[in-house]
Amino acid sequence: MASMLSARAARTVSCSTCRTFAAPIVSSSALLSRRAYSTEQEASSPVDYANKPRWSYTPPRAKAPFSLRFDSRRQEYPVNSDPKALDEFYLRMLGKDGDKVLSDEVKWLAVTHKSFDQGRRGFNDRLAFLGKRIVQLQASLALVQSPSTSANAAAPDAQGREPFTHPALDGLNNLSQGMKDFLISKTQMAELAQKYELQKVLRWSPRKPQNLTTSGLDLVLTHTMYAVIGAISLEKGGHAANQVAQERILAPLGFKTTA
Repeated sequence: MASMLSARAARTVSCSTCRTFAAPIVSSSALLSRRAYSTEQEASSPVDYANKPRWSYTPPRAKAPFSLRFDSRRQEYPVNSDPKALDEFYLRMLGKDGDKVLSDEVKWLAVTHKSFDQGRRGFNDRLAFLGKRIVQLQASLALVQSPSTSANAAAPDAQGREPFTHPALDGLNNLSQGMKDFLISKTQMAELAQKYELQKVLRWSPRKPQNLTTSGLDLVLTHTMYAVIGAISLEKGGHAANQVAQERILAPLGFKTTA
């Protein structure tokens, strides 16, 4: 038994010794020279980002030293970089002075999907999360406030009893299973976004640039529409976001909204 333990201990010592000799040893002078070399490289090519807007460039420290795509044949998808084209979209969607509702940085952030530039310039996921909740709430309120249709009316009772009714409860029958999801579905929202020509200023990187439909264009357009509402809520408040959601999204989709 003692011989077996001693043999096992000898193997452990030998393995640890092998790992010690096999591990690369990097001297402190090599590390210092490497840091000095990288510092010299950064100093030799200084770039002034002070006067450049944040949306127009990738942060230098977020760039890899080499490309991870070797001999990639995937074609680059062109995205808009013209502020005038972006302002025209906000005018189409928000109406008069729509290009002045949001700040410049947020205007670009709202139309930037996380697939663009690998998310290094920011993306609109959190804005879309907030905007979707606002649109869904306003859609529910619009359905509740709409008059009940005859199809939803209660059938006459065989015993002659009359159910309790109240004007504030008449629209509850409109909130049937799937009604709200059908009216503000991905397809409906994407069609509305295309009417506003959102696809011209959308910043994203489709998986198949030659086939945007299979790359999820409808989902990205819907996501971006929600992000615009979320951006308005953060910068202009909930009342402004509710009004835009009612007038620019729900009303064109057929909802009867009230101020």
